[in-house]
Amino acid sequence: MRDVNAVEGIVPLGEFKAKAAQILRNLSGSDEPLIITQNGRPAAVVLSPGAFEDIRERQRLLEMVAEGIADAEAGRVYDDKQTRAWLKSWGTDAETEPPQ
Repeated sequence: MRDVNAVEGIVPLGEFKAKAAQILRNLSGSDEPLIITQNGRPAAVVLSPGAFEDIRERQRLLEMVAEGIADAEAGRVYDDKQTRAWLKSWGTDAETEPPQ
């Protein structure tokens, strides 16, 4: 059997089945995805847990940015001076109500 083509990151399903343990070991230290093909066509993508978490974190960040943009466009914003004063009062005896 030939070695996995790590440069291309593409492995046929049969080869993946035959060398799964080796492929997964090699993948654990990589941030690159591995594409598994079936009948010559992409069928699945395998990622290391670290690479998967990176993607999930980026997705959460993008969702938060989109939410912030939607809030700004809908006028759900607060004056920064009022917000700073409110934050400075947190945890003090003079804690104020949040800006309205």
